[in-house]
Amino acid sequence: MNRKLTLDDIADQRAYEREREQFRSDIIAVKTRRRVSVGPIVTFVFESRDTIRFQIQEMARVEKLATDQAIEIELDTYNPLIPAPGELSSTMFIEMVTEEEQRHWKPLLVGILDTISLRIGDGERSTVVKAEIEESHAEMLTREVPPSVNYIRFPIGDDMVDAFVRGPVSVAIDHPEYSETALLSEATVAELLTDLRP
Repeated sequence: MNRKLTLDDIADQRAYEREREQFRSDIIAVKTRRRVSVGPIVTFVFESRDTIRFQIQEMARVEKLATDQAIEIELDTYNPLIPAPGELSSTMFIEMVTEEEQRHWKPLLVGILDTISLRIGDGERSTVVKAEIEESHAEMLTREVPPSVNYIRFPIGDDMVDAFVRGPVSVAIDHPEYSETALLSEATVAELLTDLRP
């Protein structure tokens, strides 16, 4: 099955307005299960075909995109964020709200994107899956402070899915200045299994 979105998947503005209230409510509930906070300023939102469709529909609505060409640009931008079979895809937010937080954290977080992983299982049977930066996003990065929004993926082989089910599963950041781990809830694990077992 091709998970990527096409023009046929994106409703025109009148049709989208009719479905928007229910769709938005559904996506808010889905994103709640897909959101994982790791420490005080980092949040991961694991993306799916539906969350990306919502993103494109909202962009088209706000920017009043009405042509196929304009929608194709959005599809080209956001389709890479839909997880392929055997992987999880996430938007990582570094949330520095105040100027004081930015002054404190920016010099400390250089290299943080290289220190992110999923830990599946525990003890001797645990597996560490290192995060990969989404290719087009990686091309824009410098080796300085990462931007506030980052796109990463975790390759999960078929042989790891059963271990993912058994758990525990956690997201870890092993940076010298930001060492934090967050355990995924049962609801989040169940939600992400819909990506790994489509």
